[in-house]
Amino acid sequence: MSDASETRQPAMWRESELQPEPQPLPGQAEPQRPPRLQPVNRNQLMWRAVDVEKLVPPDHLVRAIWDLVGQLDLTGYTAEVGSVEGVAGRPAYDPRLLVSLWIYAYSQKLGSAREVARRCEYDPAFQWLTGMEVVNHHTLADFRVQHAKALDELFAQLLGVLSSEGLISLEQVVHDGTKVKASASGKSFHRENTLREHLEAARERVGEMGDPRQEESSRRAAARERARREKVERLEQALQEMAKVQAAPEAHAEPSQRRVSETEPEARLMKESNGGCGPCHNVQISTDIAHSIIVGASVTQAASDHHELVPAIEEVERQTGQPPQHLVVDEGYTTRENILVAAEKGVDLIGSTMEPKAQASARCLAKRGVDPAFYPDKFHYDATTNTYTCPAGKQLPYQTTKHDRLGVERHVYKARATDCRACAFHEKCFPGPRGRTLIRSENVPVVTAYMAKMQTDAARALYRLRAPVAEFSNLWLKTKLGLRQFCVRGLPKVRCEVLWACLTYNIQQWYRLRWKVRLTPDQV
Repeated sequence: MSDASETRQPAMWRESELQPEPQPLPGQAEPQRPPRLQPVNRNQLMWRAVDVEKLVPPDHLVRAIWDLVGQLDLTGYTAEVGSVEGVAGRPAYDPRLLVSLWIYAYSQKLGSAREVARRCEYDPAFQWLTGMEVVNHHTLADFRVQHAKALDELFAQLLGVLSSEGLISLEQVVHDGTKVKASASGKSFHRENTLREHLEAARERVGEMGDPRQEESSRRAAARERARREKVERLEQALQEMAKVQAAPEAHAEPSQRRVSETEPEARLMKESNGGCGPCHNVQISTDIAHSIIVGASVTQAASDHHELVPAIEEVERQTGQPPQHLVVDEGYTTRENILVAAEKGVDLIGSTMEPKAQASARCLAKRGVDPAFYPDKFHYDATTNTYTCPAGKQLPYQTTKHDRLGVERHVYKARATDCRACAFHEKCFPGPRGRTLIRSENVPVVTAYMAKMQTDAARALYRLRAPVAEFSNLWLKTKLGLRQFCVRGLPKVRCEVLWACLTYNIQQWYRLRWKVRLTPDQV
């Protein structure tokens, strides 16, 4: 080989490395050498083999989700698939895959379909589910909300599986409500006149639009047209919801103060846990005490829980086939009406003691100027004559019994007007022009039995289980699954998202209590 060819060969060492390092002179310190670090080279392409089955360990949650979903009947989803064997067209995604994707996504606090599609590109658990494929975000978003009936059946099937494994007993069920923020801003709430003005303006913009086929970019023009028409539809729905708000019994006395959102018409302004007020949906959750499994879930527009007990019992019975034996609720559900209805349905209701609120009555009397010496508890009742005697010695005979309130009888006693006008304590008693009136309320037997039951140690002990169980499931949904604000709009879609979150919650409990403990030590 010639000398010229040798000079063309690449050098294996730099020239500086071939030269000997200078030695320090006697008496001089040795120079400090720079550290040798491994460089990072990103300007390269790599080929590598991926064992998809080994992307996740054997005890990973995603494997439990895939196994459990495979045990459920997904006919409600497959019946709507348009792609069939023997006919041209692209095959549809397996519903088992899409269900598993959304359940695992909620377990990771993911509510965005675009983010789930991005995770399919690089997250090992999502790659294991999809087999290294990427599912389009449009497919994911439509699947989440377009199969409400099939999703409801899926939730009922899951409860059946959990019941067969001994995780549901329905002996003791706790019911509670929690406010979840709607997909709307407080600034989107307007009064009726403002909504009508916005609707007219939106209709004018729709009428001014030309033919999208004549535009340079027909796709963008069609998108603008669709957006404007959807805005008109939302504003029309907002006016329909305004009529419901005005007809509601708890509506504000001043009509001008009633407002509805133009972006999420079915949301309502509710009081939140932080003391503020914002657009929310009232999510009702029923949890079995045995293993904290959610056995019923619904969404309502009511800000109060007073009228949500009966729908809760019916929801549990619809999902599981039978009502709960004992239903534990807080004081927001403990009304005489709910006590009577629960007794009719054969449900043993456990709630607050319903002790009379004497402080509120005292404040009302004090506001009228009644002296504390003439409060109702200072009047003496004689059961033999069925009369009251006031502190001044005047009698109040029985007048009538009112049944204007459910679950209670109100007996009215009234003094003679001449006795009150001639009384020396008239200024302290303030009887009015027709004499002092006193009402003795008496509960019906069912309510009386309930109040006596709540004084027992067994009922009080069961009531103390309410807070730990109810707060556990509510906190898990909000903290672990991220259900603090809905990603969708409209009550039907909101209920779908609630069911997805409850499905995920129940599967996580099953994974912790049953699936993981079945693994052998070699598999963990």
